[in-house]
Amino acid sequence: MAEQKLGNPAVVGLAGFGLTTMILQFHNVGWMGLGPVIWLGLIFGGLAQMIAGLQEMKTGNNFGYCAFTAYGCFWLALTLLLIGNHYDIYTSSKTDIGWFLVAWTAFTAILWVGSMRIHGALALTFTLLLIGFILLDLAHFGYPALTVVAGYELMATAAMAWYIMAHIIYADVFGRDILPVGKPWIN
Repeated sequence: MAEQKLGNPAVVGLAGFGLTTMILQFHNVGWMGLGPVIWLGLIFGGLAQMIAGLQEMKTGNNFGYCAFTAYGCFWLALTLLLIGNHYDIYTSSKTDIGWFLVAWTAFTAILWVGSMRIHGALALTFTLLLIGFILLDLAHFGYPALTVVAGYELMATAAMAWYIMAHIIYADVFGRDILPVGKPWIN
């Protein structure tokens, strides 16, 4: 009896990360309000990414398990923080949010090193994400104009996440590698 083929949970995790990151950056550069960010952050960036991460655990992929589950929690925490600020429940100052982002920058740096052993596209995605977090850190600690710079830079990060998602989907659909992801940056 043949084993049933299972879907790759990374496609949902990458889709949720990419879409929610993109929409937040549309807000950060001033193109739209915060409402869609909240709802996407709760559902697609948060819940769907966490589910993808938990499914990655079952495949034995510790990197995907950690990344998708953690960044799903990031989106849930960020959106709840923003809701809390809106309704004056456990409000967070700009500096509080800055330190929140600094902690996520440090976490991202750990995954950035690991990403360099997987493939070039993932290493580039995490390099861009790390740069984006650093820009947001600086924006919250005295250089607010960098929020817009981070917004555009993180749009590139989101696009890279979608590229990897498309790579996985197209390889499955076409039965061969359509979009190259490059060799690992470190061996």
